[in-house]
Amino acid sequence: METARETALPLRRLVVLRHAKSAWPEGVPDHDRPLGPRGLRDAPAAGRRLRNADCLPELVLCSTARRARSTWELAAAEMPGTPPTRHDRRVYAADSRSLLDVVREVPDDVGTLLLIGHNPGLQDLVLLLVGEALDDTLQRAQAKFPTSAIAVLTRRGAWAAFASGTALLTDLAVPRGQR
Repeated sequence: METARETALPLRRLVVLRHAKSAWPEGVPDHDRPLGPRGLRDAPAAGRRLRNADCLPELVLCSTARRARSTWELAAAEMPGTPPTRHDRRVYAADSRSLLDVVREVPDDVGTLLLIGHNPGLQDLVLLLVGEALDDTLQRAQAKFPTSAIAVLTRRGAWAAFASGTALLTDLAVPRGQR
């Protein structure tokens, strides 16, 4: 239960998006792998999900990997306007603690942050941050965090104060596009 002092602090919303399904072309380095056919369908569906759930980011931190950048480009095309986007090499292949360090650097004028990256780091970050969860979201996040998965975590206070067990997991979705 939040105290009156805590409810006066600004609400922060961290939206975590795992890149859409990638292809595995022979001879292509991991960082340069493109989206596969399913990923090309699912990435726009992720953008529609974010738009329809009113989870529009004020800042996007995206891995520099081609599949993550392409996921954001296709998702962003489904949203009104495009927020500032930073492609950050530190998000590529990062573990949960490294991702948390990146999140903690976000300026406090940002209310909703979208972080686009890779597993296992993203799933581990979600599980690290969760202190409470709505419905069965925690059990589902523990079981699987597939491509195109979206987790929404909230907490009050500064981004620099995000820490283990301090966030509420409010939503977990896996949008899929039409074949």
